[in-house]
Amino acid sequence: MPLPAAPVVRRRTRTLHLAASIDGPDPYETAAYVELARLAEGGALDFVTVDDCGPPDGPGPGGAGTRPGPLDILAAVVPATGRIGLVPTVTTGAGGASGAAEARRIAAAVGALDRAGGGRAGWTLRPAAGPAGADEVRWRAAEAVAAAVAREWGAAAGPGAPRNVPVTAVDATEPGARGLAARHADIAFVRAADPGRAGLIRDELRALATGAGRDPDRLLVLADLCVDLGGGELGPEPGVEITLAPDGAGRVLFGGGPVDLAELIAEWQQEGAVDGFRIRPVEPRRDLERFVNGTAALLQHRGLFRSFHPGATLREHLGLHRPPR
Repeated sequence: MPLPAAPVVRRRTRTLHLAASIDGPDPYETAAYVELARLAEGGALDFVTVDDCGPPDGPGPGGAGTRPGPLDILAAVVPATGRIGLVPTVTTGAGGASGAAEARRIAAAVGALDRAGGGRAGWTLRPAAGPAGADEVRWRAAEAVAAAVAREWGAAAGPGAPRNVPVTAVDATEPGARGLAARHADIAFVRAADPGRAGLIRDELRALATGAGRDPDRLLVLADLCVDLGGGELGPEPGVEITLAPDGAGRVLFGGGPVDLAELIAEWQQEGAVDGFRIRPVEPRRDLERFVNGTAALLQHRGLFRSFHPGATLREHLGLHRPPR
């Protein structure tokens, strides 16, 4: 009779990682993105992200200009920052190009951002939406692109090569994305409403990474959390429990104050549920300022989050050694 499986014992993550989405400002106002990125950098956050919010060639205000894409937005942020990592979302399989051509385009564009930032770039891979029931096909095609991009960077040399090997991130909330994340990603974002669920996904990703011959410590799992810090603190109220809830758009929402959020982050880290958090401010300027000067500052005061960037590159911030070319 087989013995029962031993329970999984999670250990507290060695280093807490914090990142922020800076989506939300008018996409034509570059100065707004620069302001948010500089605020996040001042709080020693590991990196900022910008999502792919639509085709970059749409009309601008009044019919003039074009809408910049995430890569363009973060390219404008580079000269105004010196340490913060820059991670745009790149949608694959949407332009009709062949996999090899698309991989070359992505490798060149993200590589250029990495050179400009001195090794601070990464990218979040997102497959284009497809018909119902086609998730397996979508993620298989996305994995082929991820592998081809890695080969492009592995073979690159000379002035066209990235300064570092850019970090690859994947939203691994969907089960179909977890194999890709385990085999190719440095960062996996997950949306979960409680630490138990997040910890189970992290356990699965680490097991898959081990099965793929990777060191599971080189795959960081970050909870993806929308935050509304416009209300008061909930913790001091007797009988009030800090909880998360769906926001109606497939995301998880926190509502409360900066101290409440610090308590939640500390609890999840203590349980070994995740390696960190990527927060999405509901109101970018207000909530990011309160996160940096309230939540992150309190975590730094408690010794749970560092108060400086440990190096010049995103891989150094994340504690990920540079993979061999």
